Amino acid sequence: MAESETGGDDARCVRLSAERAQALLADVDTLLFDCDGVLWRGETAVSGAPETLTALRARGKRLGFITNNSSKTREAYAEKLRRLGFGGPAGPGASPEVFGTAYCTALYLRQHLTGPPAPKAYVLGSAALAAELEAVGVACVGVGPDPLHGDGPGAWLEAPLEPGVRAVVVGFDPHFSYMKLTKAVRYLQQPNCLLVGTNMDNRLPLENGCFIAGTGCLVRAVEMAAQRQADIIGKPSRFIFDCVSQEYGINPERTVMVGDRLDTDILLGVTCGLKTILTLTGVSTLGDVKSNQESDCMSKRKMVPDFYVDSIADLLPALQG
Repeated sequence: MAESETGGDDARCVRLSAERAQALLADVDTLLFDCDGVLWRGETAVSGAPETLTALRARGKRLGFITNNSSKTREAYAEKLRRLGFGGPAGPGASPEVFGTAYCTALYLRQHLTGPPAPKAYVLGSAALAAELEAVGVACVGVGPDPLHGDGPGAWLEAPLEPGVRAVVVGFDPHFSYMKLTKAVRYLQQPNCLLVGTNMDNRLPLENGCFIAGTGCLVRAVEMAAQRQADIIGKPSRFIFDCVSQEYGINPERTVMVGDRLDTDILLGVTCGLKTILTLTGVSTLGDVKSNQESDCMSKRKMVPDFYVDSIADLLPALQG
């Protein structure tokens, strides 16, 4: 898995020592971080992570945060970063450093729902996702609980639909229900109705090594029922990186992607030509890396980071030296 452990010529997935980190950071302007499982688990910051980001800022590094979680607005994520000690821009006119799938889904719909009628979306997701869509002029319906109406399929199909819906958006929705799934399929029977998923994460890491089902489970349910494939916004889709690049003017050769998932964070970095660091505080393990390295599947072999750390706090010695 690591260079010293495999003994091979593949220099990818090397433990990032302080010496290596110093050399890496000397050639880097921008560091992009995943959030859940990298900076925090639930409402608890990863030990040493706030100090690491403070030190990176002091070194003049530009930071960005790319999260697949659609349950918070861009501003709410920026506030959480500040609350947990990670700093960031503040005050009127400050531009958030966060690029979440709720915000980027709004940008996607603004690009694709042009012309009359006025854009409207059926949202299987949070109020935060709807708020981001409405901020760019996309009206939203469907947020919140929606229990089954009537005694059987006939009654379910008679439930009224909102006129003018031009997209079904699937994000993290704790109120996901069979009624919502049925309505989504009915909207998607219109050939010009878009199906958009915020991300395909199959589970979300919480404190104490616990997980809950992720948005990808809900997207798959809608895809299967509608027999349609969703346009995916979040990592590893290049669209979310393009959103960052357009605002930041990123040079990929001088940018690092730091994440805890091989199939989202690391694959995004590899696809976009970034340097990559896997942190072992979240979902993926070194065993997963080794499995990918030894796989005959080319797509899996792409999901191998350049470096790994136990935690992003491992960067502190390089920043303090």
